[in-house]
Amino acid sequence: MKRTAVARRAEVVRPAWQSASLKARRYGCLLHTCPVSTVVITARGEQRLRTGHPWIYRADVADVDAAGGDIVEVIGPRRRTLGHALFSDRSQIPIRMLARGDTPFDTSMLRARLARAIQFRDSLAIDATAYRVVHGEADLLPSLVIDRYGAYLVLQALSQGMDRLLTSVTGWLSELFAPKGILARNDPKVRALEGLEQTVEVLAGSVPDTVVVREGPIEYEVDLRKGQKTGLFLDQRENREAAARYARGRLLDCFSYHGGFALRLAGQCSTAEAIDISPDAIAHIESNAARNRVANLTVREANVFDELRRREKAGERYDTIVLDPPAFAKNKASVPNALAGYKEINLRAMRLLSPGGYLVSCSCSYNVNEDTFAAVLHEASVDSHTPVTLVEKRMQGRDHPVLVGAPETYYLKCFILRRVE
Repeated sequence: MKRTAVARRAEVVRPAWQSASLKARRYGCLLHTCPVSTVVITARGEQRLRTGHPWIYRADVADVDAAGGDIVEVIGPRRRTLGHALFSDRSQIPIRMLARGDTPFDTSMLRARLARAIQFRDSLAIDATAYRVVHGEADLLPSLVIDRYGAYLVLQALSQGMDRLLTSVTGWLSELFAPKGILARNDPKVRALEGLEQTVEVLAGSVPDTVVVREGPIEYEVDLRKGQKTGLFLDQRENREAAARYARGRLLDCFSYHGGFALRLAGQCSTAEAIDISPDAIAHIESNAARNRVANLTVREANVFDELRRREKAGERYDTIVLDPPAFAKNKASVPNALAGYKEINLRAMRLLSPGGYLVSCSCSYNVNEDTFAAVLHEASVDSHTPVTLVEKRMQGRDHPVLVGAPETYYLKCFILRRVE
């Protein structure tokens, strides 16, 4: 059988803790025919699994008889089988759990989990033609993301093990979902950390360059191959609906990207402005505004930090402000600078709010947890001399569920605040 690129790299670069017996291992085998691969973890790693977390870090791997991309039997320090997992020989997270106990993970279990994920989204009765179908660890399919865009599916396999399973995933999706096409947006930088190529390719059927989808009353034209994430940011849908309950007067939408908040809230506001630093984003906002006949929206290409300071000096006032920046904290080392950035934009926005006005403030940095983000908003309120009340505290949409015990899956925080005087 032809060896995969992952397997070839694994032969050349092998961590010291991997067993020499790997020289005889076959690569690229099917789930039900793979020879048994094993990984032994430490007592600390076993305790981590007992808390419900699906990841084991490299420091808690004691011994390995497996190749990158294998499905491995996870064994505790007392030689007891703890479960089965995806294994990576490159990542700082070499073990991502698939199943606990003695039952091995096979193609039937893969199909069942995909089916349950699809059924769950169907049960939500989402008022949109674009939404998340599989949300990785929260659907017990770690490192797999699948989004629906109308009749098409776009997926990402973000680990060696899930990349190895793509043929099976594609086959089951074709049976369960019957899409017109399945696109692999395997271009995130995190794949490089797994020793995987960054590619964009059609796995099944055919996929056009752009599709039109609907989110509530708003339509978007989406570039599936080049748009952010898998095309759109789909996790703010319910937060936009919530914000629409409060939006009024003059609206300022910052870090607007394709205009999600601005387009949805403009109908409740007398005037609306959208700001983004990207010329491409500005073009998409203008195109989407025309598509949805949103006539009261103006768009400005600018640095949000500079623009907020400029408008404060000019004495501008707004009744509704949205802050939905990109992730400021990509890793733990960047958290201090991220907190300073969050405080700066929120402080400026609070000063721009009219009495009784609403601020919708978001953070998608999972390295900044809810309590920390709330503390930043408090500091911004104090330093701006702007008393605010918390009207709603929200998170990512229901189609992006959080796995209890895995705080990394709770990444999006959305606070709706009201200036009280």
